Amino acid sequence: MWRDAARAVDPGVLGGGNLDASIAALQAHLRSQPRDAGGWATLGLAYVEQARTKGDPARYPQAEKALGRSLSLAPDNDQALAGRAALAAARHDFAHALVHADQALRLNPYSERALSSRVDALVELGRYAEAAEAATTADERRPGVPVFTRYAYVHELRGDVRTARRVLKQALSVASSPGDTAYVAAQLGQLAWNQGDHGAALTYYARALAADDTYLPALEGRARAQAATGDRAAAIKGLETVVAQNPLPGPLVELGELYEARGSAGDRARARRQYALVDAWIALARANGVDADLDTALAAADHGDRRAALRAARAEWARRHTVHTADALAWALHVNGLDEEALPYARRAGATGYRNAAFLYHRGMIELATGHRTDGRASLSSALRLNPGFSPLGAERARKALEAAR
Repeated sequence: MWRDAARAVDPGVLGGGNLDASIAALQAHLRSQPRDAGGWATLGLAYVEQARTKGDPARYPQAEKALGRSLSLAPDNDQALAGRAALAAARHDFAHALVHADQALRLNPYSERALSSRVDALVELGRYAEAAEAATTADERRPGVPVFTRYAYVHELRGDVRTARRVLKQALSVASSPGDTAYVAAQLGQLAWNQGDHGAALTYYARALAADDTYLPALEGRARAQAATGDRAAAIKGLETVVAQNPLPGPLVELGELYEARGSAGDRARARRQYALVDAWIALARANGVDADLDTALAAADHGDRRAALRAARAEWARRHTVHTADALAWALHVNGLDEEALPYARRAGATGYRNAAFLYHRGMIELATGHRTDGRASLSSALRLNPGFSPLGAERARKALEAAR
């Protein structure tokens, strides 16, 4: 549900190693060689990656400045233009990500970063047929881990899980660095999780962590799978580690819901603190040029201001028509009592064939609320059959609603 599809910069993009140390070395180099356009472009990309891995949007203005410096030194600089595409995607400005990726590709049709960012942008704009064509083009020009993972995701979004799994396994077989191995294995873990195969998910997350025991997406995914298999204590401990280093909305909400589900003394207050941190992150993100409306809609619909959730979801839908924005708008409408308006969006969220238990849960609850009891029971049953542990709170609510509707 919280998957970040805009993976414009991947782990290992700077050759692996310590990112902070690499940035410090680049900064030192540029102090002595301030007219190195390539160095400024690399620094800009490093700041984008640092922002993503640390959950710190304050790095984005630094990235913008470094990339602008690169282009001022070398205007026809595909590396910096690809960096601008990555930065725009990281800020969820996918229209400009596409513009910058196309600019870079006109200069260098084989730019791996630009090819990857172009796929990301088209996916996040909901232009799935074009994204599939872009992924095929990228695979023809620059086959490798960054392109393979995007190719796989495009197929997953269209319901072709078999191809997605095959391509990710191919990517894992050619991964040549710990960063690439961790990244691809975590993607396989996420794919397995989406299909409710929690055992396979745990296996892939273990492989990712064997390559890099600090890789936060794998730690987050492992915690989610542990919660689904009943190991709530390990899940909570794992997510506490994740949010201490990377306080993004997804893991914050997941941890808050795990506290609520546990229900021990003080857990309700602990959960409220996590949800408050989501609001703080969203404010910081917006202050640094990030469009956080989808994050707002998803978090606020269940754990905050429902009217704010609806405003954010409508704003996001006005910008891009994806399965994720359709689901978010449907759910925001539902929690505000606008179920008749919500139903077409809930159905649109599944129109591509994407298999997502949370989407099915939302659709089922909306179908029940609009009197479509047979459809609602079918959607809720499908959600629980696909992934019975899809949410610490949602799965139990789905079971209760299904029982009440029988």
